[in-house]
Amino acid sequence: MATFAFGQTSSAMQQMLGNLREWPTSTKANDIDLIFLKGIMESPVVCSLAKIHERLEDMKLEAVQDNNVELVSEILGVIRGLTIRNDSAAELSRILQQPHFQSLLEAHDMVASKCYEIPPPIKPATETAVNNALMQADAVRMIGIRKKAEEPLGVTFRVDKDDLVIARILYGGIIDRQGLLHVGDIIKEVNGQEVGNNPTELQEILKDCSGGIALKILPSYIDSAIPPQVYVKPHFDYNPDNDSLIPCREAGLAFNRGDILQIVNREDLNWWQACHKVGGATGLIPSQFLEEKRKAFVPKDLDRTGILCGTVNGKMKKKRMYLTSRNAEFDHHELQIYEEVVCMPPFQRRTLVLIGAQGVGRRSLKNRLLVLHPDRYGTTVPFTSRRPREDEHDGHTYQFVTQMDMERDIKLGCFLEHGEYDGNLYGTKISSIHEVANTGRTCILDVNPQALKMLRTAEFMPYVVFIAAPEFETLKAMHKAVVDAGITTKQLTDVDLKKRVDESACIQRTYKHYFDLTIVSDNLDAAFETLQVALDKLRSEPQWVPVSWVY
Repeated sequence: MATFAFGQTSSAMQQMLGNLREWPTSTKANDIDLIFLKGIMESPVVCSLAKIHERLEDMKLEAVQDNNVELVSEILGVIRGLTIRNDSAAELSRILQQPHFQSLLEAHDMVASKCYEIPPPIKPATETAVNNALMQADAVRMIGIRKKAEEPLGVTFRVDKDDLVIARILYGGIIDRQGLLHVGDIIKEVNGQEVGNNPTELQEILKDCSGGIALKILPSYIDSAIPPQVYVKPHFDYNPDNDSLIPCREAGLAFNRGDILQIVNREDLNWWQACHKVGGATGLIPSQFLEEKRKAFVPKDLDRTGILCGTVNGKMKKKRMYLTSRNAEFDHHELQIYEEVVCMPPFQRRTLVLIGAQGVGRRSLKNRLLVLHPDRYGTTVPFTSRRPREDEHDGHTYQFVTQMDMERDIKLGCFLEHGEYDGNLYGTKISSIHEVANTGRTCILDVNPQALKMLRTAEFMPYVVFIAAPEFETLKAMHKAVVDAGITTKQLTDVDLKKRVDESACIQRTYKHYFDLTIVSDNLDAAFETLQVALDKLRSEPQWVPVSWVY
């Protein structure tokens, strides 16, 4: 049997062994279990562990110092000041700058700065005061971070009761990656220097710092939320350098209309945090709420010409259009800020919608697609209440119905768009679009822009292409070439051509948030080639579509 000749632990173990020998039979303990327990207690390994435990109890462990983060910063400063290259110094610098090593030092300093000894008993009268003092001392933390000169930290500050408080931490920045600071933390010192209460001065101090930065903070202990997977497509251009409302221009994120942005934080009512889907740093962008308020104060554009933008010229007075939206003025003043989108694998759109002013070549592009790819594209046959002419057959150029039947279907909402010309009704039935789509082909639609509001849904999944008129001089030269070639005998005046350009510009201003592609029709062959390339990409590349199409 092993002999125990050490301290209190060995005495307790000897007493336990003595009890095992005198164990009364009345306990009904199994003899095998008692032998097994006795063997464990006499094991040399257990005896060694007991001896180590006693030695550790007698030894007082104390940290040599609790400012190793600052010491390492000083060492790195000395290494950078060396004029002669030294491989050992370079390797030491690399090791000291490793994130894991830095985190180890920060954890060590945090533990070393605290007192773990059991305090002596204190009187009840002074207990509250002592507890308050301990809490205040324990709340202060030293945080060490590293940055390059001019490299942004990705953090903004606000003043709260004369303290500088972290207002937001930009997703993906230095501070966010390290995870040592949180929103609500109070900054007390930077590299041993008190910071005061001016956020701009603090930003300048941090901007000029390089290498190691030691921050003394009062933590808030607020955990940051996991960034959501929310993507949006903005319908406006934004440059933070021109924004007088942004709290920090350097933290702003510039973007263009149609970019894909990932929204990583929407906690602030006025400023969201976002980054480009393609890649890049996170920055601040105006929220939907802020941008709506800002655009509400923009003067209304009163320069609207043409039937599509609110006026009716003399030649078109006989034609009255009754469309889905009923009022182009409402469309013109819709506030389009952000549209939530989702990425989908390649798929075939149900409809291809060609939008543009009169005479820009929409019908020519549509007919080319139908002739070259009859297996991929189809189109609808419009309905009319007029009587067929001698050379017309029902279902070929028109579906002929009675005035009564067409008025009934209009009241039932069966038409995408409809209008009246010379006392006869014309229109495109919604069911005829589904008939083409159900054959596995994309239905090409050449409709009025106001119908886009109804088309841009999961039911029709359109790919909207705007055929824009070229500049006036280019359009004038193109019209002259067509007339000289004998393709048309219709002469258009400069006033007519100018109206066409103005109408095209008006459509683009009012409905541009619906467009997936814009093609300038200054060359019909080139425009058709651009259209075909874009349509082929839909079958081979992922697509960003409105989230309402999927969920």
